[in-house]
Amino acid sequence: MKKKIAIIGGGASGLVCAIFCAKAGISVDLFEQNSKCAKKILVSGNGRCNITNKNLCKSDFFSQNPYFVEYAINNFGFKEFEKFTTSIGLLLQVINDGRAYPLSNEAKSVARIFEEYALSLGVIFHIDKKITDIKALTNKYDSTIVASGSRAASHLGGNADAEEFAKVFGHTTIDAYPSLVQLHLTSKTAHKMSGAKINGEVTLLINHQKETSINGDILFTNYGVSGFSILDISQRASEALLQDSAVTISINLLPEFTTQKLSAHILHVKKNMPKFILLDILVGLVPLKIANGLLQDLHIDAETKYIDTKLSKKIANLILNWRFEVSNTHGFRHAEVSGGGINTDEINPKTFESKKKKNLYFIGECLDVVGKRGGYNFAFAWASAYTAAKAISTA
Repeated sequence: MKKKIAIIGGGASGLVCAIFCAKAGISVDLFEQNSKCAKKILVSGNGRCNITNKNLCKSDFFSQNPYFVEYAINNFGFKEFEKFTTSIGLLLQVINDGRAYPLSNEAKSVARIFEEYALSLGVIFHIDKKITDIKALTNKYDSTIVASGSRAASHLGGNADAEEFAKVFGHTTIDAYPSLVQLHLTSKTAHKMSGAKINGEVTLLINHQKETSINGDILFTNYGVSGFSILDISQRASEALLQDSAVTISINLLPEFTTQKLSAHILHVKKNMPKFILLDILVGLVPLKIANGLLQDLHIDAETKYIDTKLSKKIANLILNWRFEVSNTHGFRHAEVSGGGINTDEINPKTFESKKKKNLYFIGECLDVVGKRGGYNFAFAWASAYTAAKAISTA
């Protein structure tokens, strides 16, 4: 008899797992809680869909079990994924840093082609169908695959269902935390700079020890900071906040300057433009809102005209090392992905089958695996989906 499986979740990993299972001649029922599949695919990459990354390595992923991803991404990495997408007419475009996008530059292309291909293979979609009884489902099908995602992007359906399903069969979970997410700051000035954006360097400090520095854009908001550089440090920051560690960021607004060079520039401008007030000089370096924020933090009047070496160095030091206490993240709703989840020690990395319940599989973001920004999380979704499908089809 034809093998019959159920997949919970019509997102990235669920759709691709359904495709590979159906290609192997398996009867697939896919259950999606939303009125349409692939909601997170559709919003990814600002609607462009950073679909994978050419430079995949286990060090690009975070988990309490750092070796868990290795087998999957080695067996279904960039080359294998590109071969698959090319075969169904979904061409990829790779940019210099390894990030890959659909050639159409549109996430809708990815969602449509995956869904249409799954339908053409005979996958049966059950839309607006939320699974609540995992035991009943496992009793009805030969295999059950949980691909219901994580708590991230709750407005798109993100939830902890997969963790609850896992607990039914005795699995343990790692405390979940938002990742690729904006950060809240304890500051009297940050919110006044809301909307101001600059390219700079952000250094993350955990318990006052430097963790990492990232260059990129920084956007001040009414709650704190956003921007790619902030998203890039957010995994470690969020994890540290969960552990009640002291989390601080240092923002270098002008990383191309040294303190001496910047101080000399301020004095030089003042000498050439003696009628300039201090604010006039600063707006030649940083956006107006940020200039006002700097002066407020330093308790210096914007109308100040007398500028000596001591004052110029004081200003330069803050511009190059402006420290803020991180009080929180912007939460699961605004997170692109989630860290933590189902303990991967209890999942077979070569099949993604539960070690506690035969014929039950967990794939994608519900597991304690979270990747860096740049297509890595999708890469793991595709790799885990393929690995599980192959294991099921050859069992």
